[in-house]
Amino acid sequence: MNITDVRVRKVAKEGKMKAVVSITIDDEFVVHDIKVIEGEKGLFIAMPSRKATDGEYRDIAHPINSSTRSEIQTIILNKYEEAVALEEAEAEIAYLD
Repeated sequence: MNITDVRVRKVAKEGKMKAVVSITIDDEFVVHDIKVIEGEKGLFIAMPSRKATDGEYRDIAHPINSSTRSEIQTIILNKYEEAVALEEAEAEIAYLD
């Protein structure tokens, strides 16, 4: 499995959710609505979920094992950090102009 594209959409409002991400796997399969969340121990991802009739949220797409989850999380968080750094650099350039 290769993640061939990661698209990060930063969330402008304050709160724990920092971004919503879509990933493409092997240029053939897309997973939308992966959330980047700021928790007590740092950033992590939450897979797309839906509220069930019992009020619980259940993932509608997720990795089968922890090593795949870790790989996906690492790739997504790296792209998120790149997006944050780029946004900060652009803001600094705009400020200097």
